[in-house]
Amino acid sequence: MASGITTTEAADLQSAASPPSAPILDVNGVTIQYKTKEHLITATYRVGFQVFPADRFVILGPSGCGKSTLLKAVAGYLQPVEGEMRLKGNIIRDPGPDRVMVFQEFDQLLPWKTVKENITFALTNGGRCDNARDAEEIAMEYINKVKLDRFENTYPHMLSGGMKQRVAIARGMAMEPDILLMDEPFAALDALTRRQMQEELLQLWEDTKFTVLFVTHSIEEAVIIGSRILIMSPHPGQVKAELNAHEQSIATIGEDEFASLQSKIHNMIFADRVLEDETLPNV
Repeated sequence: MASGITTTEAADLQSAASPPSAPILDVNGVTIQYKTKEHLITATYRVGFQVFPADRFVILGPSGCGKSTLLKAVAGYLQPVEGEMRLKGNIIRDPGPDRVMVFQEFDQLLPWKTVKENITFALTNGGRCDNARDAEEIAMEYINKVKLDRFENTYPHMLSGGMKQRVAIARGMAMEPDILLMDEPFAALDALTRRQMQEELLQLWEDTKFTVLFVTHSIEEAVIIGSRILIMSPHPGQVKAELNAHEQSIATIGEDEFASLQSKIHNMIFADRVLEDETLPNV
């Protein structure tokens, strides 16, 4: 049972369909803290979960529950004060090319480089390619995958938000990391573009079966994207449950099972808020 799940909450735990025996990412009892000028903040408390090869693993929770902080720790930018994180059995101590992060901000691309150059720069400086020709071939392969083959020589300021995110995803996938980390990558997009990007991400996954750890605060997006969903409690973030969603997708939106899972997740996330409200004195 994942660290942080109480006996009562364990009743809500659903196992995914028989995963491989060895996880690619093992997060065990992780507590993460950081300092502000006035306080020591505990972002997560004894969080535990496992991600297996080809998982679409989604971390979902209310704002401030530490889900993005957890992702940064997996990336190697933060160190837990308790517990450990292992990638392919090795303790995560620093950032590395085996983990690539895609952020929600549109300015994550190098503005002075074209679409293709943004990807080749990552390839030649990340250790995957020794020469420019190989890097260019790989870059064009992934540019085609994200349907930007007519824009390879375009600069970021000439692209829409959705197109910029396609470039960021192509750059991350071109590195062929062990795990792709995505921190609310579609949150800043309009509703139509967001749905299109969700569809394209799932199609990319169907084509390559990459492993992704995806953070979102949207229940619907979690059900669409995730094969498994980790539900986090409010701050400090703890694991409430892990739910199986591999049978849900964009195609099942509106169906009873999709709506039922959404409702179940909603009740889990907002149960703590309801309890807090009930304890407030009447005025």
